[in-house]
Amino acid sequence: MTDITSASPEIASGTSSALVTDKGRTTIADSVVAKIAGIATREIPGVHDMGSGASRAMGALRDRLPGGTQTNVTRGVSVEVGERQAAVDIDIVCEYGVRIVDVADAVRRNITDRVQDMTGLEITEVNIAVDDVYTGEDKQEPQPERVQ
Repeated sequence: MTDITSASPEIASGTSSALVTDKGRTTIADSVVAKIAGIATREIPGVHDMGSGASRAMGALRDRLPGGTQTNVTRGVSVEVGERQAAVDIDIVCEYGVRIVDVADAVRRNITDRVQDMTGLEITEVNIAVDDVYTGEDKQEPQPERVQ
């Protein structure tokens, strides 16, 4: 077993990334980080949905199409991924009655923990835009079929 203090000075000091080593480079795609961030966001109580109004409307249309029942976990997620760092922007809809600041802090912590743990990338920032509040009254009644 290798003692970390006898390893390279970069590893011992904790400044090196496991993604770039003398044996090779590991590249993490933007879509991978976006998917992890989207799932991490949905794990937080108080997050009702993700995405801006336009993207949620398009998602609702896609959900109505045959075969469109799978939720797009990256809706409302934008990421920038470098060699060792990543930045994340999230658009969310909070449930009415929750403390939005607490939800945003929990989302930020969970994204940072999940992405760093799973990818080894350092998260430089997580920007959260709360675009709406879900009140439960937003549900639309199903419209009767026009043609039978």
